[in-house]
Amino acid sequence: MIGLGTVINVLAILAGGILGLFLKKGISKKVQDGMIISIGLCIMFIGVTGVIEAVKVVSDYTMMMVISLIIGTVFGELIDFDQKFIDFGELLKVKTDSKKDKEFLKGFLTTSFTVAIGAMAVIGSIKDGMQGDYSILFAKAILDFVITLIMTTTMGKGCIYSFIPVFFLQGTMTIIAYFLGPILITSAINNLSLIGSMLICVVGMNLMFDKKIKVANMLPSLLIAVLWAYIF
Repeated sequence: MIGLGTVINVLAILAGGILGLFLKKGISKKVQDGMIISIGLCIMFIGVTGVIEAVKVVSDYTMMMVISLIIGTVFGELIDFDQKFIDFGELLKVKTDSKKDKEFLKGFLTTSFTVAIGAMAVIGSIKDGMQGDYSILFAKAILDFVITLIMTTTMGKGCIYSFIPVFFLQGTMTIIAYFLGPILITSAINNLSLIGSMLICVVGMNLMFDKKIKVANMLPSLLIAVLWAYIF
């Protein structure tokens, strides 16, 4: 069944988030702060390993990486996707009666960027759309369950709503792959995986070093990476 992988992924995020809320009550603030740094390190490792795997199969990856990130970030800054994500997070905060939750927005944004982008999300969605093979997204669902559970114990229920961007982004990629699968080339998929993994590294840096790098404004880099494959 096409799209089943995304459905399973969404359910895993919800389950991990709900369980995390129950565990959160028994964890002190000091321990939560330590866990956030540990999560950041793990996320950076996931991103780095993804980059290492991608560069093995991406030809001339240096130029593609530099051009995609620079041009993509320029477009992202002009459109200001980061602010749009923040506005959506603020809307969710109001709609879910979480106005007093100071960590809601941080939890939503950080978890969303961690579970919604990256090699597994891209390749898994494409395989699901083209072949009905959801095995990669199933493995990702297990990983996202753990990530969302841990993040929810430290940053609260905002993390749970990361299922929304996962549903729309992975669902959209699956539909596109279903209709455009025959014209998708391997190099485009590999480029997507490389840039996606780099963005996951940035998410980890934000957590570990308490930075505010606007990851959302770098998302157009993914599109530039695909176009690069067809142009060159």
